[in-house]
Amino acid sequence: MNIQIFGTKKCFDTKKAMLNLQCRDQDTLTLVQYLTDEDKDQKVLENQQILKTPIVRNGRKATIGYQPDIWKNWD
Repeated sequence: MNIQIFGTKKCFDTKKAMLNLQCRDQDTLTLVQYLTDEDKDQKVLENQQILKTPIVRNGRKATIGYQPDIWKNWD
């Protein structure tokens, strides 16, 4: 699913739409926590928007979220 929202950040209806979509993502995240490991992988692949971003990878090392202090120490 590829949802785009066009509007201004000051528009109350735009804010409500964004909040509604974020809550739906949160419901999916809650569901994923209770699935078996095999089902989790499939559900995350179907709903990639629930992943926290950015995911930054350097070889076998990876971080989730904005982690500039860790990135400085990477070779």
